[in-house]
Amino acid sequence: MSDKIFPKKVIVFTDGGSRGNPGPSALGVVLQDEKSQILKKYGQTIGSGTNNQAEYQAVVFALKKLKSLIGGKVAAQTEVEIRSDSELLISQLSGQYKILDSKIQSLFLAVWNLKIDYKKINFTLIPREKNEMADALANEALDQVSRVQRLI
Repeated sequence: MSDKIFPKKVIVFTDGGSRGNPGPSALGVVLQDEKSQILKKYGQTIGSGTNNQAEYQAVVFALKKLKSLIGGKVAAQTEVEIRSDSELLISQLSGQYKILDSKIQSLFLAVWNLKIDYKKINFTLIPREKNEMADALANEALDQVSRVQRLI
């Protein structure tokens, strides 16, 4: 992806899910420009964990993936808006809720450390119905795991 055509602001929809909580987990990430044009989308399994861990891992994945696509120089000039339907995630990343779970604390720190790579990052809570594509990508990845497990 050329930095010449990459927008200066990227909207990132993230979702994470777990079946069993804890159990098999996956993430979904959609990168869009401000005109809602999809730039990239990802869905993948991430091992076993809780819903909240998967939500955080989706943000970590998105920020790392975006930087790898555009490079560090362009990332430093790029504004990112993370949109999620997870109230806990957005409230913790916005500093409104304390983080008591040690596994979540380490994921929070990972996000915090990735923030310095970008010009600006905002965290926005959105309704579930506005996050359907990221949710579908996470669920498709989880469905693939379920199909493989049934075959074994």
